Amino acid sequence: MTTPNRLAIGLDIGGTKIAGAVVDKQGTVVDELVEPTPEESDAGAVTAVLLSLIDRFRAKHEVVAIGVGAAGIVEWPAGRMLWAPNNAYRDWPVREQLEKSTSLPVIVDNDANVAALAEARLGEPYPHMVLVTVGTGIGGGLVMDGKIYRGPTGLGAELGHIILNPDGPLCGCGNYGCFEAFASGTALTRMGREAAADDPDGLIARLGREEGEVTGHTVVKAVEQGDEAAKALFARLGRWLGVGIASLANIFEVNAVVVGGGLVETGELLLAPARVAAREYAYAPAARGVAPIVPAKFGGDAGKIGAALLALEYV
Repeated sequence: MTTPNRLAIGLDIGGTKIAGAVVDKQGTVVDELVEPTPEESDAGAVTAVLLSLIDRFRAKHEVVAIGVGAAGIVEWPAGRMLWAPNNAYRDWPVREQLEKSTSLPVIVDNDANVAALAEARLGEPYPHMVLVTVGTGIGGGLVMDGKIYRGPTGLGAELGHIILNPDGPLCGCGNYGCFEAFASGTALTRMGREAAADDPDGLIARLGREEGEVTGHTVVKAVEQGDEAAKALFARLGRWLGVGIASLANIFEVNAVVVGGGLVETGELLLAPARVAAREYAYAPAARGVAPIVPAKFGGDAGKIGAALLALEYV
């Protein structure tokens, strides 16, 4: 008798968008939707978007569970969103609310944890792996012996908030000089605005005026048009990414450092300078080697796929 291919909904709550997918146990995406994260980004507004996505998926697919990956500190296994640096919600009982509204089992974890699960399970065979997700912020996921490392209550592995330079820029978490403050999409936006202010006639500034403001996407567009100033910003961003990765690789002995999130779609523009810096700051590379830095197989889709896979583990 053939076991039915069960489906779960995976939802990935980011700083700028909420991505959803219907996924089977092999990690195949059979349907997907995306909505912008509400500008107010409080729990009520985000819950409304989540329930809308769930309803739209359930109208077309029979699903057995819901998995949610949320950027920020998630209490495990309670599924309570305690705090997030780039969103307004605090002490939000995500799991409880969604289970009450949908009558389906719900699993909630940190977004980088679920992304790491997808990469470790469906990507290359890396039983010991660090995942660094570069998006609006920087998330981190650790897989040790093939399992997500969360700490005793799910509050571990906040890799985006290791301190690279306490005299550095303000991070969304309230500290100064975090990895996230130097190497995220938010950091790219900040650098792009600084570049536009320094050169009002440059391409970054001109594109920003056309779009209404300078964002990280503005810098990406400028790079695509061959702008040297924009390329230099990416080189700086990538170097800081490599510095942070070197710190993580110096702590953990891993098979690889996998880089995911939206910005990894820029490919070698980001990863090449990261590899150079990671090797430069590696501890005892002749004795320990240097862990390879590789792009995530699933890119920005890893969060929603991993959330669904995690949900299927518990039903």
